[in-house]
Amino acid sequence: MTTTTHDTDPILVIGGTGKTGRRVAERLQKRGLPVRIASRSSDTPFDWEDPSTWEPALRGTSAAYVTYYPDIALPGAPEKIAALADIAVRAGTRRLVLLSGRGEVEAQRAERELAERGVTAEWTVVRCSWFMQNFNESFFAEPIAAGELALPAGDQLVPFVDVDDIADVVVAALTEDGHAGRVYELTGPRALTHAEVAEEISRATGREIRYQQIPLEVFTSALAGEGVPSDVLGLLEYLFAEVLTPENATVADGVRQALGREPRDFSDFARDAAATGVWDAQPAVA
Repeated sequence: MTTTTHDTDPILVIGGTGKTGRRVAERLQKRGLPVRIASRSSDTPFDWEDPSTWEPALRGTSAAYVTYYPDIALPGAPEKIAALADIAVRAGTRRLVLLSGRGEVEAQRAERELAERGVTAEWTVVRCSWFMQNFNESFFAEPIAAGELALPAGDQLVPFVDVDDIADVVVAALTEDGHAGRVYELTGPRALTHAEVAEEISRATGREIRYQQIPLEVFTSALAGEGVPSDVLGLLEYLFAEVLTPENATVADGVRQALGREPRDFSDFARDAAATGVWDAQPAVA
């Protein structure tokens, strides 16, 4: 692929402090490209609940990476993606790259809204499986460190994808020719059950991490007791009940299509995450 982003117009990264956005911004900056990070707390404010922040964030940008908070699976996301894309087109933003999710009805609706703007702006969809980094950069990390991963996941297979692979694909789509109009479905190279995830982390940490199957209502009730917001709880209920299905267990080749290489395996992710100490057993409080 040929890199085409040489001008001085910045690339907007919406959600530039999140799991994927932070990595995308770092990669662009390492290439010496101008980056505009936009979030609710950034110098360039962006809030999905405040449309008045959208146009100022997009103004003067050459391309934009679009992540929807808290998740594109939520009702109302497609309408907001459509409105943002219209503003981007009017602002002269030439490329739009959307982070989407596999098997999510609202996400696919949002993808179609974006595609309808393809006459006036190049678009690319990065449709992802569940993130490997949910286990070390989310609230799953603490119970894993305590020795147990308790989830309502049963024995369903998931082809977890490494967020670093996602970031590499997004940067390619933002900066190179050849990705316009593409939907890249990103997964890891194999599907695992959550019990197998616990086994992989056990091998990486050198200690036993148990997987415990629990009812969905027990899972969400425990998170509610820890102060997790109701909208996030509703999202998790939807994901475990509706998205964690055999239809979404297949391995896809989007990473190879976009980058010409294979995606990262979970065992490599677990090894490197374990080396950071994130899953080390915490000493008991006296």
